[in-house]
Amino acid sequence: MKVDAADLDTAALDHIIDAAPADGALPGIVSGVTTAEDTIYLKAAGPRAAGRDEALATDAVLALFSMTKPLTATLALQLVDDALLDLDAPASEYAPDLSEIGALTGFDGDTPVVRAPRTPVTTRQLLTHTAGFAYDFFDADCARAVAGLGLPDVATATQASLQAPLMFDPGTRWEYGTNLDWVGRVIEGATGRRLGDVMTERLLTPLGMRDTTFRRGPQMLERSANLHVRTADGHLKALRSPTSPDEPELDMGGQGLYSTAGDFLKFIRFWLRGGRSDSGQQLLRPETVGDAMRNQLGALEITPLPGVNPRKTNDVDFFPGVGKGWNLVAMTNNSQAPTGRSAGSMGWAGRANLYFWVDARRGIGGLWATQLLPFFDPAAVAASQQFEQAVYDSLP
Repeated sequence: MKVDAADLDTAALDHIIDAAPADGALPGIVSGVTTAEDTIYLKAAGPRAAGRDEALATDAVLALFSMTKPLTATLALQLVDDALLDLDAPASEYAPDLSEIGALTGFDGDTPVVRAPRTPVTTRQLLTHTAGFAYDFFDADCARAVAGLGLPDVATATQASLQAPLMFDPGTRWEYGTNLDWVGRVIEGATGRRLGDVMTERLLTPLGMRDTTFRRGPQMLERSANLHVRTADGHLKALRSPTSPDEPELDMGGQGLYSTAGDFLKFIRFWLRGGRSDSGQQLLRPETVGDAMRNQLGALEITPLPGVNPRKTNDVDFFPGVGKGWNLVAMTNNSQAPTGRSAGSMGWAGRANLYFWVDARRGIGGLWATQLLPFFDPAAVAASQQFEQAVYDSLP
């Protein structure tokens, strides 16, 4: 059944959005809903920076963090369509630095001990988080290895930050990690160009995503929402916004994009349209879209993510009790989620508590976004899922 704006209980959605930051529990929020045809709801509420009077605008520029990953994955699939990338070939054919990464076997004091992985990492494994890479804030061994090697934080957007060893042999289990940053390197190797340039040309410009970039200039910086941290006593602290244009060493395919809610809704709509832009341009082959949306994990399972660094993340478990997989783009839910999200839908999140979903079965998707660390903030998760459930409660 076709969904349109008249179906939404906008009063209920407005109430949820307005209430979440009203008592200072959350910073400003922007949320939206789209069908395959158009954005049918977009609203912001709360302050751009906690404790200040300026309201957050619907076109505020947001740090996407890991909501970068689905765009990088989509770009990789475009290269597959054009025979520029083989998902099942060794990824080191495109990113030679990968051949230098070993698999962790233990530690000699604080120094990680590694061996050659039993099989080469493939781009398919990178896309599905089965390659062996982890994040140091979710994996204690990874954190120990990063510290032992003296590696910089991945937030530095440097090649050196990606040199942590594999936590397991490729293809043997699922663990969320820096895989899509490596996919970005694969894309650069396959095209001979910088990731951001390829993404702008092949994906962002055709989708009309003019406010999405790895490098904010002065105008985008002026519109950027402040990042916040929740302090130990539960209060919000707004971080100082940068004033200089972004100049990352690497365009980080797993975390580096900035965007707006309106732009990201265009990306959601692209998947609801089966790989077509708003202008009708087919950017992915229909068969590629079908393959991409299917769970790729087979017998492997998504597991909860322990927050081993509470400054960066809480424990993470989306929809406890609901089986979940991973397709070539994002997480999938194997049965209907408590919010009403259909079985087979996909969605994911960004570390500053941004959340999105794409429900092709119902022809609807949306996002709920703020700029708050650490990840999986209980108040943010509750408010985002309340918003999503209210959307589904509205549907015929």
